[in-house]
Amino acid sequence: MSLKIAFIGAGSIGFTRTLVHDLLVVPQFQDAEFALHDIDKRNLDMIARLLERDVRANGLKAQVTSSLDRREVLTDADYVINSARVGGLEAFELDIDIPLTYGVDQCVGDTLSAGGIMYGQRGIPSVLDWCEDILEVSKPEAIMLSYGNPNAMLTWAANHYGGVPTIGLCHGVQGGHWQICNVIELLVNKRRKPGSRNYEKVEMKDVDIICAGINHQTWYIQVIYKGEDWCSRLLEGFEKHPEYSKTEKVRIDVLRNFGYYSTESNGHLSEYLPWYRKRPEEVANWIDVGSWINGETGGYLRICSEGRNWFETEFPKLLAEEPWKLSEHKRSSEHGAYIIEGLETGKCYRGHFNVVNDGCITNLPDDCIVEVPGYVDSNGVNIPMLGDLPDGCAAICSQSVNVQRLAVEAAVHGDVALLKQAMMLDPLVGAVCTTPEISQMTDAMLVAQSKWLPQYKNIIASTKRRLSREPSLARFDTTGTCRKEHADAKTVAKRNAATAKKRKSGKALDIAEPEG
Repeated sequence: MSLKIAFIGAGSIGFTRTLVHDLLVVPQFQDAEFALHDIDKRNLDMIARLLERDVRANGLKAQVTSSLDRREVLTDADYVINSARVGGLEAFELDIDIPLTYGVDQCVGDTLSAGGIMYGQRGIPSVLDWCEDILEVSKPEAIMLSYGNPNAMLTWAANHYGGVPTIGLCHGVQGGHWQICNVIELLVNKRRKPGSRNYEKVEMKDVDIICAGINHQTWYIQVIYKGEDWCSRLLEGFEKHPEYSKTEKVRIDVLRNFGYYSTESNGHLSEYLPWYRKRPEEVANWIDVGSWINGETGGYLRICSEGRNWFETEFPKLLAEEPWKLSEHKRSSEHGAYIIEGLETGKCYRGHFNVVNDGCITNLPDDCIVEVPGYVDSNGVNIPMLGDLPDGCAAICSQSVNVQRLAVEAAVHGDVALLKQAMMLDPLVGAVCTTPEISQMTDAMLVAQSKWLPQYKNIIASTKRRLSREPSLARFDTTGTCRKEHADAKTVAKRNAATAKKRKSGKALDIAEPEG
């Protein structure tokens, strides 16, 4: 079985290398071609050299090819894996800093709120270009596995407008699953300490979950441990947990009020809802600055900026160390390799995937992208019908789906009116800004990011003139309510080394690990 698996955004070195290693573990894929594309030649050359060395060191027949020419890489591809960040950190900084001047304080800004909406405006034209190439030069049944954000918007555009079957992939479900196991372990052991007699360890394999919702707003609607559903006891456990009671205040508050735990980190969830970041003096009550992911203003941007050059310092070390060994590799929990294995070999895999709803969740629109359980084998990707989400959970998701739909339509058609409507209906933006402020903020972001927004090229000049004539409604600076200074070089170097070590160990990648 000889496959061609193409990577767009392959310069995300740690992610690409881990996923290729996960695929090489499968005997049927050890003669596959891994075709790498990126717009950054330096990063592309580094990942190609590392993977070529990995293949040679293990005596495999696999081929590693790379090119700055996307069509060359996509030609005859069976699968396409997207991990690109359109606009890079330059655009990401604008996603955070411009909204801050209008009072919109984001932690991550890559899925919803002002930053996520603009990220989608940049990403969707690129996704549609990729889809056009895939339809023209890839295998007729080629599938795209998209790790890019905003995941739901990109997956929506690819399926409905790009014509390429696309599955959105994320690892938020796994992270919350692990937390829930810790909470159950706390409750079942009461005062028993780890290592003591009769201490009961609870691992992820012991707790069966069903998650359903939309990407980054997915709900653990069933949590089974030893034959019992623990959903009703999770609030007690999270409130008692010595760490989570401090670091997950938003998630616990949502659990308290809506009855179900959400997949996403405290920082992520806080920016998707209207209640937690709208008053600067109250934001600190809901977040924890011990880790950026718990709600720090612009936290992910800071971490990515500090680690943007980790590969420059770590690359020589990676080449100097002992080569990766296939026999010692522990597969990560990333879905991509398991999906391809299931489709090609028939081995059944169960995960949570982002797909077109098509009746799966009956109280969300059929055309939206939902994150739900799925089964993969040689028959394809099979999604069970789940029925209704709990009413409160569905209401939260519906609000975000409406923003996503408007943002996708705006990006596809270059429609500024729809873009501003998406911004106005976003829960956090709407909680903070007036409609004139939202309109001006959107104009400012369009002008600042114009080089990545081809669909808006005809209105940029007039928008720039309008901004120059209007009094500025931006009333804040870019400090934000809980923004931290950049770490010193020594701290960054230590963290980069730890990140590289984690990648080498085969542990699951997560959003806290910048890819440059």
